[in-house]
Amino acid sequence: MSDGSMAAVDTAAVAKNGPGQPAEGLDGELVAQIVEQARAAGLQLTGDGGLLQQLTKRVLESALEGEITDHLGYDKGEPAGRNGGNSRNGVRAKTVLTDVGPVEIDVPRDRDGSFAPQIVRKRQRRLSGVDDMVISLSAKGLTTGEIQAHLAEVYGADVSRQTISTITDKVVEGMTEWQNRPLDPVYPVIFLDAVHVKIRDGKVANRPIYLALAVTVDGTRDILGLWAGDGGEGAKFWLQVLTELKNRGVADACMVVCDGLKGLPDAIGEVWPEAVVQTCVIHLLRASFRYAGRQHWDAIAKALRPVYTAPTEPAARARFAEFTEAWGGKYPAIVRLWEQAWAEFVPFLAFDAEIRTVVCSTNAIESVNARIRRAVRARGHFPNEAAALKCVYLAVMSLDPTGQGRRRWTIRWKPALNAFDIAFEGRLSAGRK
Repeated sequence: MSDGSMAAVDTAAVAKNGPGQPAEGLDGELVAQIVEQARAAGLQLTGDGGLLQQLTKRVLESALEGEITDHLGYDKGEPAGRNGGNSRNGVRAKTVLTDVGPVEIDVPRDRDGSFAPQIVRKRQRRLSGVDDMVISLSAKGLTTGEIQAHLAEVYGADVSRQTISTITDKVVEGMTEWQNRPLDPVYPVIFLDAVHVKIRDGKVANRPIYLALAVTVDGTRDILGLWAGDGGEGAKFWLQVLTELKNRGVADACMVVCDGLKGLPDAIGEVWPEAVVQTCVIHLLRASFRYAGRQHWDAIAKALRPVYTAPTEPAARARFAEFTEAWGGKYPAIVRLWEQAWAEFVPFLAFDAEIRTVVCSTNAIESVNARIRRAVRARGHFPNEAAALKCVYLAVMSLDPTGQGRRRWTIRWKPALNAFDIAFEGRLSAGRK
């Protein structure tokens, strides 16, 4: 069902389509019979009082009855329960929020109050699926008010904003544990970047959220951590981030791909002396466009392409001389930009095409940043740093729900990892032990 769907689903459509492929352990004919009976009675599949709500009520109450039977040691109505100490003591009504909406259930009680149900615990008002739903909606950037409206519109559930905040706050504990987890001893490539978010601290201001993404020796993607900065993308702050990564176990990185931030290569060299620092070509191109008129962007991009696709550094230098001759008079700032970044721009030209393809830009991290920006943009701005980090963390954790992206990532990186093994002989073996 889509997020905005209000109409209940007609059981006739389900019956017409047939039982399909029921889950393992379910009797397909029995499912079809239940749906057919509901259709004949004019009962909708979803909605208030619909078939799913009634089935959920029956399943929960049956499970609770089984729990109290185990607790007391005898079935309902058996003589063993008469004058035998603790016994059943009626039921109490309770409404719980489920994936199919609010469901009122009868919870059995015992005389001495020792029964502690597990499927719906005491004082529990939501089943776990609802919490997962709220966290998923929050990861997509919805505010607490929007989540509240969504639950009311689609499920007819009245959930307070405070409850929604409490649910999403649960992820903070997991975020802290994730942020401090041990890391691999070596990574072929680490990408560094930052996403800017708006935080209201007295006044609304842009603040960076720093992100480190690594490719493991097995070719999988591993986001190493998130950090909230207090200003621009400073090299001093990055030194703290890199030192933290080293303290968490990262003893070596073959290559570190980043933007052209002044001082960042020195910070990387201080933490991982053997790492090759590669400036992101995409960042260089974007920075170049800032010095040029928009009408010249396409021509400048075309003129710079032979520079970063050159087979060798001397060839790249020759192509850059041609660019300087053509555009240096009009845009000397672009020439100066590339000359200042040249030492960190050219390293990838010394490697095979397989490595060049994956490290000449931060595209690997840009796709992650794009997902984060969608979630951040939907929220507008955040009341504080913690709220911003929570939103970004939720977006990161929901990047690949099906696992398809992980498989595509691994396949894409296999040729590059083979080239890394040759180019950095012996360096990656520590990560495979």
